[in-house]
Amino acid sequence: MSALTTTVKDELSAVFPRVASSMTAEVSVMFRFAGGLHINGGIVTLQAELDHPGAARHLCDLIKKLFSFDADLLVVKNAGRTGNTYVVRIAHNGERIARRLGLLDPHGRPVRGLPPQIVGGTKADAAAAWRGAFLVRGTLLEPGRNAALEITCPSLEAAYGIGGLARRMDIPYRAREARGAFRVDIREGDAISDMLTRMGSNDAVIRWEELRTEREVHGQANRLANFDDANMRRSADAAVVAVIRVKRAFEILGDDVPANLREVGEYRIKYPEDSLNMLGDRLDPPATKDAVAGRLRRLNTMADKRAQELSIPDTMEAVGEVRRSS
Repeated sequence: MSALTTTVKDELSAVFPRVASSMTAEVSVMFRFAGGLHINGGIVTLQAELDHPGAARHLCDLIKKLFSFDADLLVVKNAGRTGNTYVVRIAHNGERIARRLGLLDPHGRPVRGLPPQIVGGTKADAAAAWRGAFLVRGTLLEPGRNAALEITCPSLEAAYGIGGLARRMDIPYRAREARGAFRVDIREGDAISDMLTRMGSNDAVIRWEELRTEREVHGQANRLANFDDANMRRSADAAVVAVIRVKRAFEILGDDVPANLREVGEYRIKYPEDSLNMLGDRLDPPATKDAVAGRLRRLNTMADKRAQELSIPDTMEAVGEVRRSS
């Protein structure tokens, strides 16, 4: 369980609905998503298996408030992996409780999706149902490319049911089957914050937004750094090409290079990392960036024209030859 998921479950374990219908919705969904009904010889037992101790105690407290009795709470040590499993069980009057929670239909058959009383309930009931689902089978992944608030569901019908409750709260969701399990996830950053707020995890919302802002700032810094690196690479490549072309121009023209063009060409070879402005400052007298660029362009043009007359490789062909050999 991720640290962020644990933080949310710790906070939600202390949040309790104000009305009975919302309490019923939360308890019903917790049993539905964490185990549900066990019918053996006509005897109905309700059982929920949870991996968070606070969530297990929370379910026991809700049962006490709703039905005025104590559910059984068992701690099972997991062999071969860290953490315990917390089992909340109702063995007595299981059928009566299951009917009140909507987990059995009027004919005594287990409900495959969500109970109609939750599907047609209030937005407060919907929020309580999501809180219960998250406490037993929820995960919150940190902001980033794979950020998501995700619920693992016991069936496709249950996935569509809990997703429909998100839609009622105007929160976009996605229901899907992945890795052999049915899942509902919320991926938009604002929607995740909205759902955390609806469930009552206000401190976690603040932490989520802090992480989200940090991630955005870090991402922007990386993009700027990559942009700068790309610009530096392009500038370096351009400088290499300029030097190769000038050297080839000198080879082609020999002693026929005008003095002002030879000067700027020699400085280009001697100071390959200089910008055009810096090269211009080195000339005597100094020249502007445009003037330097113009002289280099005239030098290469003269050389390329002479190369065409002599049917020999020009300055650009020299660049290609160097790249092929490197």
